[in-house]
Amino acid sequence: QVQLVESGGGLAQAGGSLRLSCAASGSIIRINTMGWYRQAPGKQRELVASITSGGSTNYVDSVKGRFTISRENAKSTVYLQMNSLKPEDTAVFYCTAEVWGAGGLLRNYWGQGTLVTVSS
Repeated sequence: QVQLVESGGGLAQAGGSLRLSCAASGSIIRINTMGWYRQAPGKQRELVASITSGGSTNYVDSVKGRFTISRENAKSTVYLQMNSLKPEDTAVFYCTAEVWGAGGLLRNYWGQGTLVTVSS
């Protein structure tokens, strides 16, 4: 079994910054793509950013130039640095990881979510 534990959410003012972290643990052989999704009240969950094991990144247009995703493979950890936050960034953020686990199974795992609230 694999667990993803997120940290770093909270309250920020518009224009401020927050850094989210997500550490994977458990029966991990290899982690492929890691990413962050968010779900705002009344909206569908959307992919915010993703990063492959080789470091290639992808961002939703609304966060380009403001958010940076990174990872430390040795620590099985992914980060999301969020700068120039806007009230519309308010959402529950979830990390996700595509993991090769024990027994040769490839499966996508989700964290429990961390709330980010941006005040105007």
